[in-house]
Amino acid sequence: MARKGVDFLVVNTAEEAAQEAAARLAAVAGGGQIALAGGSTPRRAYQIAAERRSDWGGAEVWWGDERCVPPDDERSNYRMTHEALLARLEVQPRVVHRIRGELAPAEAADDYARELGDRALDLVLLGLGPDGHTASLFPNSPALEERERTVVAAEPGREPLVPRVTLTIPALARARIVLFLVDGGDKAAAVARAFGDAEPSADTPASLVRGGETLAILDEAAASQLS
Repeated sequence: MARKGVDFLVVNTAEEAAQEAAARLAAVAGGGQIALAGGSTPRRAYQIAAERRSDWGGAEVWWGDERCVPPDDERSNYRMTHEALLARLEVQPRVVHRIRGELAPAEAADDYARELGDRALDLVLLGLGPDGHTASLFPNSPALEERERTVVAAEPGREPLVPRVTLTIPALARARIVLFLVDGGDKAAAVARAFGDAEPSADTPASLVRGGETLAILDEAAASQLS
């Protein structure tokens, strides 16, 4: 099923959604540039991806956003991903491009932008919040207006209330595949706004994010308000 530049894969459960996302991560991990997501939703997908492919030696790993905390902080996207994915691999990615959240936000953003350069990522995994945010692009944030820089500092739009660093819409749009992984009925209204018939809007940042290909993997609960 496709709508407004988005293909959909709707499965019965969150576990099935994680399995589908993991399969696509593992496929690109053979030799691609992958940007990972934080938050709680992708944790299970990372665990499964490590089981499916334990050798990520051909991949380079990036992050779509990070909280401005040290890498061992429980709020760190890097820490979650390391525990769920990287620590489970037999062969690590050839490069792990961590956003240095321990730096000042603007410094961390500039540092990451230099590292990213003009790369077009092969796959970017994104989540979707109940408010419609994705990465650290929050509703009506000034970061949504950025059209030149690939990485910017962003103010928090929800818990945890710490400054963020995030890829911008231009950086995400260059990706070969943008993969949204969304589960749960609490996100159903946001899914409908982001991927349904409504016009793209800064009220729902995910509605503004499209890659070369865009796929939304949804469980039935998350997809329940799509007409």
